[in-house]
Amino acid sequence: MNALTATQRLQFHSDFTLDDAVPLVPYFARLGISHLYASPILKARAGSRHGYDVVDPTLVNPELGGEAALLRLVAALREHGMGLILDTVSNHMAVGGADNPWWQDLLAWGRRSPYAEFFDIQWHSSDPLLAGQLLLPFLGSDYGVALQNGELPLTFDAERGVLEVEHHEHRFPICPLDYGRVLGHSDDAALQALGKRFDALNDSTQPLAEAAPLQAELAQCVNQGASLDRALKAFDSHTEDGFQRLHLLLERQSYRLASWRTAADDINWRRFFDINELGGLRVERSAVFEATHAKLFELIERGLVDGLRIDHIDGLADPRRYCRNLRRRVDTLLAKRPTEATLQHFPIYVEKILGTGEHLHPDWLTDGTTGYEFMNQVSLVQHDPAGEAPLTELWRSVAERPEFDEEVRIARRLVLNASLAGDWESVAQALLQVARDDLMTRDLTLGAIRRGVQALVEHYPVYRTYISACGRPEQDEPFFQQAMEGARQSLSEADWPLLEQLQRWLGGQSWRELPVGRARKRLRHACVRFQQLTAPSAAKAVEDTAFYRSARLLSRNDVGFEAERFSASPAEFHNEAQRRLRDFPDNLLATATHDHKRGEDCRARLAVLSERGPWLASRVEHWRELAHSLLDGQDDGPAPSPADEMLLFQTLLASWPLTLDRDDRAGLQAFAERVGQWQRKALREAKLRSSWAAPNEAYEQACSRYLEGLLISEDHQHLRHSLADAAERIACPGALNGLVQSLLRMTTPGVPDLYQGNEYWDLSLVDPDNRRPVDYAARHASLEHEAPLHDLLTHWRDGRLKQSVIARVLNLRRAHPALFQRGAYLPLNAQGRHADKVLAFARLGEGERAIIVVPRLASDLLGAASIPLIAAQNWDDTRVILPFAVSPATCSGLFPNTVVSPSRELMLSEVLSECPLNLLIEQA
Repeated sequence: MNALTATQRLQFHSDFTLDDAVPLVPYFARLGISHLYASPILKARAGSRHGYDVVDPTLVNPELGGEAALLRLVAALREHGMGLILDTVSNHMAVGGADNPWWQDLLAWGRRSPYAEFFDIQWHSSDPLLAGQLLLPFLGSDYGVALQNGELPLTFDAERGVLEVEHHEHRFPICPLDYGRVLGHSDDAALQALGKRFDALNDSTQPLAEAAPLQAELAQCVNQGASLDRALKAFDSHTEDGFQRLHLLLERQSYRLASWRTAADDINWRRFFDINELGGLRVERSAVFEATHAKLFELIERGLVDGLRIDHIDGLADPRRYCRNLRRRVDTLLAKRPTEATLQHFPIYVEKILGTGEHLHPDWLTDGTTGYEFMNQVSLVQHDPAGEAPLTELWRSVAERPEFDEEVRIARRLVLNASLAGDWESVAQALLQVARDDLMTRDLTLGAIRRGVQALVEHYPVYRTYISACGRPEQDEPFFQQAMEGARQSLSEADWPLLEQLQRWLGGQSWRELPVGRARKRLRHACVRFQQLTAPSAAKAVEDTAFYRSARLLSRNDVGFEAERFSASPAEFHNEAQRRLRDFPDNLLATATHDHKRGEDCRARLAVLSERGPWLASRVEHWRELAHSLLDGQDDGPAPSPADEMLLFQTLLASWPLTLDRDDRAGLQAFAERVGQWQRKALREAKLRSSWAAPNEAYEQACSRYLEGLLISEDHQHLRHSLADAAERIACPGALNGLVQSLLRMTTPGVPDLYQGNEYWDLSLVDPDNRRPVDYAARHASLEHEAPLHDLLTHWRDGRLKQSVIARVLNLRRAHPALFQRGAYLPLNAQGRHADKVLAFARLGEGERAIIVVPRLASDLLGAASIPLIAAQNWDDTRVILPFAVSPATCSGLFPNTVVSPSRELMLSEVLSECPLNLLIEQA
């Protein structure tokens, strides 16, 4: 198998299966990919488009072709020396519905179920209505209303012998211990007798084992003609008696049915963020770890899987312990793999959002992250600091919204008091129990603890910290202290003593200082709950709220980005590259993911606006004047609001298709539908004038009419043409930025990760737009019949230029693996008139060197060019200074016609004369 040099992420679902990927393998190999990087392939909920809603981790998803298709795909990969990296979900499973056998067993048997400890449930609740019960907030209305309206009918599944209550797609099983209460209403003697046998289970020492054959017998009895109609009718809630019987039957279950609206406040089990259909797993328990990973371990041992990507690592109780356990477990399997699938090292990556100044803990024993931080780093270096002030002022004057930092704090407060209120309360209650364990703190009130926790979470600068039995790691201490300082400023002095206690409880005090027993257990539980609160509150507040409220420049609003930071210097970029080479040389490098808010080339195009802030300000003023008649005056303000107008204008500029004619009605209609899908999501995620929980149809429809009027109406042709002209003006420099972004991803320390289809231009919007079908036939054809560079530049809009650059560089990586995997990273200085427009560095290996030269902030140098190539004369005397001499005899460029003069200087007018960027390989 080839070394890991580049990955290609694929999103599998029923319309793109494992078998669909098999004929594409030769294309990926020719492109230069060493490993496919697959979305989750274990059995997910029927119709899943992403695979993160796993319902059975013991099976390869039948909708993807099952294990047989996986074998065919791996065989095709092996023919080309390629490997397979799998995305896996350790934090949660899909719940609700009826297709998760573990969850259904838990509902049927409650704490008797072998899966009762698999899910992260708090069985002991202070709410008397939840004593020993699991809250199921899956009803479309209040419980009493649903019961009264007959929306919870008692039914019988004759195939499985299961009594259950139905509600839309949900099936809530009745515990077999209660079957006798139902069967006793039957007029069939055999069913009545069977009911008494079910009653006897209440006195059994092994009710689960004995119930299964009884359920099979019940199914057989009904299938042979016995009727359950009378028994089921007795529980028909349309009647007064049936209402009471069904209610009393449901009261006896291990769960309590409730409206979906109760979830935020009353939920007593951990979810994935605030999604009721995804239940948190207690993977820190060894039995759960083994059960949920058994299939993965089998596939690894059989040599079918060559690396893992761990989804949402911050959701786990103890990420460090999990990763270390996974590493040890996987390493024991490597010796058992078939000879043809031998691996010296098995890569493990974690999906981790890193904050400013934060780096992955090296003692986790992973190979790095999935690369969001690199996406941020390359974005920062492509933004002009000169644009920060005018664009900040533009946003402030038009939208009248707070600064981004304050926007995030407002959003955190919102989610803590809304969608994550139950999780917040759980943390406060856990800390209250800690306070009660100490005479010196038992007078602290629940209200004070709530205030303290909220203030801390509001100011948390990272997703979470990693408290262990030894306390807070030194690496995390600055982030916790930053949160403490922010909390002190938010709270009155009367609450400062509480903050000191929180600082001690939340990792300032080692658990080991306490004697083994209840107090230590409670302190550990409180720390875990707090850490599992900060991560989802950050995600919901930043990615799913503030990013849709703030739009100084949308290219700085993406997953893993710090939108409050506008730009960074080349020196900072180099420093991070050198750190990555030192600590995580095989870290994945992404510039697009299945979770991004807008495509990599959308962001690259919008970055050009950082160089043209005053121009954008004049255009926005002009567009708002032209669009004034499209506004809808509503009681709470114009629709769309000025802020939503700004988000829309930037989104249109970012995603305007390269080949869309401004008068092509069919093309404009298709574009409007795509943007309209984004707009609806953006309005609801912002939670200002509409939301998912309470959609404001009037406002959304007004915004939709505005969009359609702008893009389709003949009455606003002038506005549409003006927007199209603006998009065209930044398209070419945006494409240049996109090429630079791609080259940096493939040449800096780490492993480049391509997202499906993005070897062509990626002008996609947030999901599901970024998961549209990919035209691989076109990509395969253009790679097979590569055109000359001049032709690629002339027709750059079709994407072949980007594909050619990617293929050339990836194949160079494959030809020089040691150079790019472990070669030293040397920043190079530029001199001359446009030295500030250059970013350059070298990779140094044994007997070989690579020199990378790219333009940055160079839209003025590009000027009005119709192709993304800066004219050679525009570089003037700009040159890159080398610490070694290069020779044309031993140095070759990315494209054959690269000119290199024997010198210790590289003149940009030479090395970038025919290609807009370059990679030189020099061999001794």
